[in-house]
Amino acid sequence: MKLDCAKSLVFVLTLLAIIHMSHSGDPDILTDFIVPPNSPHVDGNFFTFTGMRALVSAPLPPNFKVVKASLEQFPALDGQSVSYAVLLYPGGTVNPVHTHPRAAELLFVARGSLEVGFVDSKNKLYIQTLQQGDVFVFPKGLVHFQYNANAKVPALAISAFGSANPGTVSLPSGLFNSSIDDTVLALSFKTDVRTIQKLKAGLRC
Repeated sequence: MKLDCAKSLVFVLTLLAIIHMSHSGDPDILTDFIVPPNSPHVDGNFFTFTGMRALVSAPLPPNFKVVKASLEQFPALDGQSVSYAVLLYPGGTVNPVHTHPRAAELLFVARGSLEVGFVDSKNKLYIQTLQQGDVFVFPKGLVHFQYNANAKVPALAISAFGSANPGTVSLPSGLFNSSIDDTVLALSFKTDVRTIQKLKAGLRC
């Protein structure tokens, strides 16, 4: 009797785990697309994002820049489980260490070269030097970065995400521009409050 109960419990727990896994991405929708409430008549304009036009003829920015086409900027993506970003790296610039909690990222290097890497849940670092035309995947939720090590040649990359709203958590900003107490941060990084305050001041510059 106890064995049957144990088997039943294992079956139920396995079933719950499978159900949870099947709902871990963007939820499926029951219509072709989702129109925001109180929207005007929907036509082809609703499904068109023009925010990238400014990149075509604009000069290269002085600092790293990302232009996103995700749910916030492009409401037609709601329920479609996909979004997009164009990343511009002047020479010697970095996309700071960050995560996307709701999606994997597939990055295509369209111009220049990039040093990229991510850290898995066992703290192992995976790095690669990408050349023009290369594609690299950053697994969902893992800490990663991109760096243009060439001080003279700019780089451009295009990223696709498996969510309409992948989210971005910048570790430097999320830790040192938040309201986490300086003492907590100092203890976490095994340093002192003064060092934490210097890091915070550097991020505000």
